[in-house]
Amino acid sequence: MPKLGTRKLYHILKPELEDLGVGRDKLFEILKANHMLIKPKKKYHITTNSHHRFRKHKNLIKELEIERPNQVWVADITYIGNRKNPMYLSLVTDAYSKQIMGYNVSDSLNTKGALSALKQALKSSNNIDGNLIHHSDRGLQYCSNLYQDLLNKFSVKCSMTESYDPYENAIAERVNGILKQEFIELVNVNRIDVMGKLIEQSINIYNTKRPHLSCNMLTPNKMHQQKKIKYKSYKKQNQRKTSFSLV
Repeated sequence: MPKLGTRKLYHILKPELEDLGVGRDKLFEILKANHMLIKPKKKYHITTNSHHRFRKHKNLIKELEIERPNQVWVADITYIGNRKNPMYLSLVTDAYSKQIMGYNVSDSLNTKGALSALKQALKSSNNIDGNLIHHSDRGLQYCSNLYQDLLNKFSVKCSMTESYDPYENAIAERVNGILKQEFIELVNVNRIDVMGKLIEQSINIYNTKRPHLSCNMLTPNKMHQQKKIKYKSYKKQNQRKTSFSLV
């Protein structure tokens, strides 16, 4: 995790740093002096086509209180390739625990990649009780008959963003950013099979080793195994009541 944030790095190294007399603020100073603080970068690549004939669903989670794992899953597609080798990552993430439940790496934006990620998520979870909500943008992949049929088969309720505000699906957007900026940004991969392996390894590290601020510094898989910790969220300043989690 070469681009892990300083607070999370301090949490992981706290026993060793205490032996050296280094606190959190001192660690910030050391990293700054050595030009090692992380500077986040933003890259935009359009992956959502909401101009289609399929039905668009209401936003069911706008005012919802998230209290447990497998209550809300969020899904999104992000661009991870380059001009010569376009590649796309489909993710399904648990909103409460931030655990990635399913993923797929594809060389196109067709429905197949998103559908494979959902199938993996459903297969990996044995606690679907009919009260699960699947939240996504209004992209063609999620509105398609194949995708909706699979949600209906497992009695999963469908929720979608109702505007182009990224805060309406902020958890999914943030997890996308973590994988891209902290795990694969420094690696030049041109083959989709190699990218698939890299994503598999990155998600394993993300789920099992990376602490989250919103999970009281638990890793996503540890957070997913309990439901006592209160879900932490904050609201965007000067916005309507739309919230998303610190990660």
